[in-house]
Amino acid sequence: MSPLRCLVAALVLLSQPLPSTAHAADAALVEALRTGGYVLYFRHAQTDWTQSDRSKDAGWASCAPARMRQLSEAGRETARQVGDALRRLKIPVGQVLASEFCRTQETAHLLGLGEVAVTRALINETHAEHAGGTAALRDAAKRLMATPPPKGTNTVLVAHGNVFMLVSDRRPVEAGAAVLRPDGRGGFEVVAHVGPDEWIRLAQER
Repeated sequence: MSPLRCLVAALVLLSQPLPSTAHAADAALVEALRTGGYVLYFRHAQTDWTQSDRSKDAGWASCAPARMRQLSEAGRETARQVGDALRRLKIPVGQVLASEFCRTQETAHLLGLGEVAVTRALINETHAEHAGGTAALRDAAKRLMATPPPKGTNTVLVAHGNVFMLVSDRRPVEAGAAVLRPDGRGGFEVVAHVGPDEWIRLAQER
């Protein structure tokens, strides 16, 4: 074969997709979640950054844009789509807990995965003094992340990126989730980070 033909053949080979285990890993993650035993820590969906948090007292739960930053319309639609994806994937959800902030409560309700309970154990780190301080907030949030859910279900937590960063080194993207596997000894393993587009893609592929 001439050098030119060898080069063309090599370029053709290089242009072909390499074998990947991505789909197998995706399938394994979905099947594991269907079995239950995991905690899904969702960061609230996208917000309107023309707004800002102005309440440091009990007004943090306000849904008034003049007082607290709220979800954007794009964020609301993303939350709906992610929730629909999880339902289509038939991932069983037991308890759903959310931070007291309006944007986290709204995200949790728009996900539509079950009745939403509100807890101060997931309040934004900027308001940690209302949870006993940063260390107390970290410990309370970690306990929720490390609590094994009832058999056959997964727990959903909807909170803030900065709270997750108190106990880990990488925050979920907006409307994305960190998939946690409690070890039954007060700790947990971060199994995966799944962004909103990935949840939607997984549902479309299955």
